[in-house]
Amino acid sequence: AVGSACALEDERETDIRGRDLVVGMPKKVTLTSQEVRGALEDPVSRIVTAVKETLEVTPPELAADIAQSGIMLAGGGALLAGLEERLHRETGMPTYVAQSPLSCVALGAGQSLEEFEALARTRRRARGARLAESRAPVTGTQY
Repeated sequence: AVGSACALEDERETDIRGRDLVVGMPKKVTLTSQEVRGALEDPVSRIVTAVKETLEVTPPELAADIAQSGIMLAGGGALLAGLEERLHRETGMPTYVAQSPLSCVALGAGQSLEEFEALARTRRRARGARLAESRAPVTGTQY
């Protein structure tokens, strides 16, 4: 694969064969890792921004755990060369790719379905706490 989230030590290239839609004849095009990285820059930047914004609103006790344990990447995107390094560089957090990133997503989804009621209760409690907090009276001592 030639795609990457940051510059590679050994830049790669690959030949793509297909039909030229303009002239209708077979054609070969060589793509470099730099070209593919340029095409991926916008979605990769969005991923990095989403991770950073999530970390900014993470409760302090959970943020401390993440700072110590790191960020675990799962799913197909985790397989993009250099994503682990880029997230580490831009967040300052240790970042790892799960041992079987594709399987992790399926297994996690299955476990979530098995624990659906517990997850729903947790979500209802969190929503109730936020609602109670928003209805709390405002006093002059809070400012």
